[in-house]
Amino acid sequence: MIERQKTIKQSVSLSGTGLHTGQRGTLTFHPAEANHGIKFRRIDVEGQPIVEARVENVVDTSRGTTIAQNGIRVYTVEHILASLRGAGVDNVLIDINCEEPPIQDGSARYMLEALKSAGIVEQDAEREYLRLKKAVTYFHPKIGCEISIKPADDFRMEVSVDYNSQVLKPQSATLRSMADFEKEIAPCRTFVFFQELEMLLKHNLIKGGDLSTAIVFVEDVVPAGELQRVAKLFNMESVGIHQGGILNNTTLHFENEPARHKLLDLIGDMALLGKPILGHVKAFKPGHLANTEFVKMIIENLE
Repeated sequence: MIERQKTIKQSVSLSGTGLHTGQRGTLTFHPAEANHGIKFRRIDVEGQPIVEARVENVVDTSRGTTIAQNGIRVYTVEHILASLRGAGVDNVLIDINCEEPPIQDGSARYMLEALKSAGIVEQDAEREYLRLKKAVTYFHPKIGCEISIKPADDFRMEVSVDYNSQVLKPQSATLRSMADFEKEIAPCRTFVFFQELEMLLKHNLIKGGDLSTAIVFVEDVVPAGELQRVAKLFNMESVGIHQGGILNNTTLHFENEPARHKLLDLIGDMALLGKPILGHVKAFKPGHLANTEFVKMIIENLE
């Protein structure tokens, strides 16, 4: 059975604040012709330059995946790319009027909903799947990360995480079909440990973050004064801690939501291959650096 490439039926926009830059802007998905791929257009820059969503354009992987072309950057693209893969969209032009897309709630849910509301349409061109010559394994000894893919006739993914934490226990997540992405993976939000918040702020990150854009795990006992100080930093009256070690501004959608979000990130980063791939992926403690290095290894081992 021949599968057709897909794009969206009409343009659709989302507005909000970028997680790390704090810039408020608008993201607009436009239909694109067959074989166009996924491209960003920085409409706030003279000449409206294009930045292609390709792994060779990755320039930074600290707390997110940043791509750039001819010196023009787009930050934190992984959730957008995951939502496009989840919607089955091959070709789209994405206008953005700042450097970083809106973080929304830290998941891919609202981006996927926007794409579906625009309508997904087939195009008069066959979808090409990438295939492997052999199994590929990436290993990073310093962080203990390992990601592998073996040739197959479908696409599946299993992700496990272990942060040696008392509150975020070792856990895993599985995606057996991209048809399950919308319900099982898209709503899963990014997460952070409480003790990382101040460090991220000091390093000029999460300027657009608030406590509604991530799950915050609290590893140690935190004095009431410290909780109040953090609440003030994020413009909240107060915060507390749920039993189980999560700030009480939110509750988990799934018991293994962190592992599911890491799976979401890996799908987004693997979209930088440029085309969907067939294979079974297994990952332990993936992150954006490992993910993108893994994608480069895949490219070297394609049929």
